[in-house]
Amino acid sequence: EARIDLHGMSADRAYDVLCRFLFRAHGSGKRMVLVITGKGRQLRDMGPIPARSGVLRQSLPGWVVKAPLKEIVQDIVEANPRHGGSGAFYVYLRRAK
Repeated sequence: EARIDLHGMSADRAYDVLCRFLFRAHGSGKRMVLVITGKGRQLRDMGPIPARSGVLRQSLPGWVVKAPLKEIVQDIVEANPRHGGSGAFYVYLRRAK
């Protein structure tokens, strides 16, 4: 019903943009949205301490189960490959009261 692309944003910026987007979508009665996070950069040199790849992809599931988003988010599921696969999520929203 709606989609947002968070590619290239810092985690803080992406969280703020995501919150505004989800609250706006929920307020307009949408029940499912597509959130594109990207898969993260492929790192060639993992070195002795591997760096996290795909910070937004890893952070999104945790963000939606905590306040304030947990009040409006019902579920989150990895997207179908044609919608981004592991670089995107379907976020299901609760019915607006």
